[in-house]
Amino acid sequence: MRLFTLVWAFQLKLGRSTGLTLLILGSLLMSNTFAQTTLTGKITNEKGLGIEGSAVRISETRAGGVTDKEGMFKLESVLPGNYTLLISTVGYTSQKVKISVQPGQSTPIEITLKEATNQLDEVVIEERKNSILVERLPDVHNLYLTAGKKNEVIQMGAVNGNIAEKTGRQIFAKIPGVFVYDMDGSGNQINISTRGLDPHRSWEYNIRQNGVITNSDMYGYPASHYSPAMESIERIELVRGTASLQYGSQFGGMINYVTKLPDTTKAFSFESTNSAGSYGLFSSYNAIGGKIGKLTYSAYYQKRHSDGYRKNARSDAESQFVSLSYAVSKSLQVKAELGRSSYVYQIPGPLTDARFAQDPRQSTRSRNYFNPDIYIPSVVVDWKISPSTRLRWTNSGVYGTRNSVMLDAFANVRDSINPATNQYKARQVDIDNFNSFTSELRIAHQYRIAGMTSFLSAGVQYMDNTLRRRQLGKGTTGSDFDLTVTDPEFGRDLYMKTKNIAVFLENLLYITPRFTISPGLRIESGVTDVSGSISYYNPTDLPNSIKHKFPLFGINSQYRINPTNKLYAGISQAYRPVVFKDIIPGSVLEKVDKNLKDGFGYNLEAGITGNMGSLLTYDIGLFQMLYNNRMGMLSMNDNTNQAYLLRTNIGNTLTKGLEFYAEYKPIQVDHKSGAPTELSFFTSTAYFDAKYSKGTAIVNGENTSIVGNKLEAYPPGLPETGFNFSIGSCLPPCNTAMSAKVLRTPSIRLRHRPMPLAESCRATESGILTVPYVSPRVTRSDSGSTTL
Repeated sequence: MRLFTLVWAFQLKLGRSTGLTLLILGSLLMSNTFAQTTLTGKITNEKGLGIEGSAVRISETRAGGVTDKEGMFKLESVLPGNYTLLISTVGYTSQKVKISVQPGQSTPIEITLKEATNQLDEVVIEERKNSILVERLPDVHNLYLTAGKKNEVIQMGAVNGNIAEKTGRQIFAKIPGVFVYDMDGSGNQINISTRGLDPHRSWEYNIRQNGVITNSDMYGYPASHYSPAMESIERIELVRGTASLQYGSQFGGMINYVTKLPDTTKAFSFESTNSAGSYGLFSSYNAIGGKIGKLTYSAYYQKRHSDGYRKNARSDAESQFVSLSYAVSKSLQVKAELGRSSYVYQIPGPLTDARFAQDPRQSTRSRNYFNPDIYIPSVVVDWKISPSTRLRWTNSGVYGTRNSVMLDAFANVRDSINPATNQYKARQVDIDNFNSFTSELRIAHQYRIAGMTSFLSAGVQYMDNTLRRRQLGKGTTGSDFDLTVTDPEFGRDLYMKTKNIAVFLENLLYITPRFTISPGLRIESGVTDVSGSISYYNPTDLPNSIKHKFPLFGINSQYRINPTNKLYAGISQAYRPVVFKDIIPGSVLEKVDKNLKDGFGYNLEAGITGNMGSLLTYDIGLFQMLYNNRMGMLSMNDNTNQAYLLRTNIGNTLTKGLEFYAEYKPIQVDHKSGAPTELSFFTSTAYFDAKYSKGTAIVNGENTSIVGNKLEAYPPGLPETGFNFSIGSCLPPCNTAMSAKVLRTPSIRLRHRPMPLAESCRATESGILTVPYVSPRVTRSDSGSTTL
């Protein structure tokens, strides 16, 4: 009862001074009821040398970590009991080890791995592929505190879906409440949201790659145009909105795309995945990696072409990535990475309902193109100051452009040649230039008070962003992708410059080994300056300065019922900055409120998650999200009684909902008992009640109260239910899932094991043929498979 009382008390008294008082009081609450154990150990090869980068995970709790350069690992806050330890690394045979953890245990565990032969380990491949489960992050993860926060981890090697085209509804199939917005169907972008938020380019989330921010401009245009090859991703970490104190603005939370680690047992390794499919799809992903002395490196090049489902929907995409990590010493590591993605997408144009019913594949445009070209450089210094203190300094940037050239008109307006000039109409050219820099210094410290281990995570983040937006440029009358303008003056030429600094602090306190609380705060202080020109508008009527000054408070709680099941609850304030689209008037009939306010509110959540043996895995949660200061328009009259539309904050919304995930496995046969076989049934379902609690909008030309109205553009429910069936040898496993009014085509996966490099083939709804090649001895679960 104490767990939920803390959270609800915080919601009812959410004032800033009260929040600070709770933070201080929470930090003082400590007791010493149960023993607490830190499990340590070393992973070695047959020569007794430590193996760096080995994944160590407790099967029952899914808590885990990675071994350091000496092969050592440490798992904090492990309750006494019997567990199964899973150890895996590239180039070695994976192991399952039964262990018994005693109260106050201090003796390290030592486990020796055998080097794998060219024949891939059948157990590893089958176990990973057949166990498509949603995992959870440990309480402390990469200097971030995740205890008490709703989170999910998707292991990409276990996703039975169309990876080459980044099919979001397959990748996120088992994450309840994920709303997937398929913008172009070409695999260029993943667009998702949760809890009634806007899915456009996932811009309600703090998007990261290996912990580095990839949102184009967090304060000007937070969409994520950067789009890495999904074949390069090892796992996707998703933390919901109560983590906003650690990650920064955005109500949705954080999504982190973690790239694959290289094979550090060799100086050079190579992987190639080549896919072909319907509608002219061809994708080639080629990666190298290895370790030479103190230098670990990896790189990939990916290229993809598709003609698209609709006519005039051609897409050409490419992405590159390089990572160099140098171990200066046992405690100091420097890593430099550079990612780049670019694509040119031919936009087939809008369709009326009548035309869609006639032929959904037809096109109304042949001269429209969209092209983002984004670079993500980063340098990370990771310093282990002491066994209990670690510091990380991340410097990164988002640099590039977002371009489009098109005839921007309604679906019923034809794009035809003018008989008088024998030419098409000149197209509109729009160009965004991104120049975003972020520097974040973060420190995590482990300490003990009254015999209990606790964790402190604190830091400072500085952002310096400049976004230049040029729109309504007069382009050519041609038909190819051409950003040439015939007039150097753009209809809109605006700058949005932001400087922001944030200080954050969060403390994970173990009140008992089972019960934790995590109070925290974040203080934001910044300003966005707007300047430039609009041909039809007086720039002095635009907001010329938008301030971002917020103290944000939050608290999370967690109670472990047993090693595999836990209760969680939390509340955290959040905000979303006013962005460029909010302040640009569409015509002379519009005006912009010069006192716009950033979106502000909170995320509240509570639930239970865990598993019952190997039969049932579940996560059931309730949430409530308050989103104040939503943007919209009001009908107004000026001093001369002239009517105009005012862009301003129109109201507040309150979203309540249920998120439910469960997977039941009645049939599980491992390789020792026969052909590996698995049958599971799952549901990933969410229901929402999102309404305006305050607000006014224009209805039939008049300002009308919208209190009680449902939030637009979001379904009341997102049910997803299906089953998975797989069997070893050469018999066909399949899975079928049914989501809201969508029936997925069953997929088939065939396996043949005697080959030195395991081959398989898998049929998906997109009809994709994938043939990967990997260097011998590489035992990654996603290697050596053929997908049909």
